[in-house]
Amino acid sequence: MENALTVRNLTKKYGNVEAVSDISFTVRPHEIFALIGPNGAGKSTTLKIIATLLSPTSGEVFIYGLDVVKEASRVRELISYLPEDSGAYKNLTGMQYLQFMAGLYSDNVKKMKDYVELGKEISGLDLRLKDKTSTYSKGMTRKLLIGRTVMVSPKLAILDEPTSGLDVVNAIEIRDKVKEMTNHGTTVLLSSHNMLEIEMLSDRVAIIDKGKIHEIGTPQDLKEKYKAENLEEVFVKATKK
Repeated sequence: MENALTVRNLTKKYGNVEAVSDISFTVRPHEIFALIGPNGAGKSTTLKIIATLLSPTSGEVFIYGLDVVKEASRVRELISYLPEDSGAYKNLTGMQYLQFMAGLYSDNVKKMKDYVELGKEISGLDLRLKDKTSTYSKGMTRKLLIGRTVMVSPKLAILDEPTSGLDVVNAIEIRDKVKEMTNHGTTVLLSSHNMLEIEMLSDRVAIIDKGKIHEIGTPQDLKEKYKAENLEEVFVKATKK
């Protein structure tokens, strides 16, 4: 089976600083795969390269066999990217925002309507979609953005810190919505510094620190390997090697 994502010997330098250093990993179709590590570990830089927003210094990235550098326009037809600091247009209602974003992906009226209906379902905001997004809490905005990300049925959804800054209740709801993505045929790649949360969400994880990947595996396998109770303990032990 073809990998949804293949990252091979990826390096990104900013001057003399190596933000990402010769990392390699693969993501299988319909998998939830997480890059976990502290702030500044290289997670966001990696996601931006995969999302065609940054060029690598060296290495290769393929999404369903397409080179993200040489075939960027075709790759963008397969992916949807949600940055950590993304927001919605404050002067639009939630519904208007979904309709506007649907129009960016298609000019086919039926397809646009289908996109919006799926966005409504995934967001779970119901009647609040009639209200301007300026009245939304951070959790509600994040739900709307998750809906926007999934509604175009991307083959790969790229989520940077999807629950960052949310309270426990909203974070749990967002986790549930991320899990729903795979029910719609989407593969999910996400980043997070919240390792305990990722332990409950991801099929496999890659532990990244200072631009290097130290371990890859299922949360359970990594805990058993390092005789750890959770992924935070795994991280501490793995990065000491």
